[in-house]
Amino acid sequence: MDKLKIKADGEKFTFEPEENIKTDYLKSFDFKDSSKQLITIETNEFSAVCPFSGLPDIAHVKIEYYPVHQKCVELKSLKYYFVSFRNVGIYQEKVTQRIHKDLRLLLSTNLLKVTTKYNTRGGFETTCSEGTIQI
Repeated sequence: MDKLKIKADGEKFTFEPEENIKTDYLKSFDFKDSSKQLITIETNEFSAVCPFSGLPDIAHVKIEYYPVHQKCVELKSLKYYFVSFRNVGIYQEKVTQRIHKDLRLLLSTNLLKVTTKYNTRGGFETTCSEGTIQI
């Protein structure tokens, strides 16, 4: 009995450059009550595009920070910012660095940690972390 050899046809997907990430969507609000309060924000609704395969990368994102300069990220603006990644071709590791950099600038703090945990693909789970929240 002969084995049938099947070769998948490669598809070409287009995606946007990193410049299309909308940092201007990010907004903060004043929070003068406590710089010692740890704030944690999590979502399972993050997606971007793998520039190698053109396929979507879906991740759980966890953001932890202390509002040491009395600023908090406004959640609706964070959601819009995350949606701007949706069609951008960017590697998982770079996503984590980029979110950390943009939030660090917005909140004026180094007490910030961003962790991304990507859905399993090809048998691999990827978790990336950037920053620290140690006081």
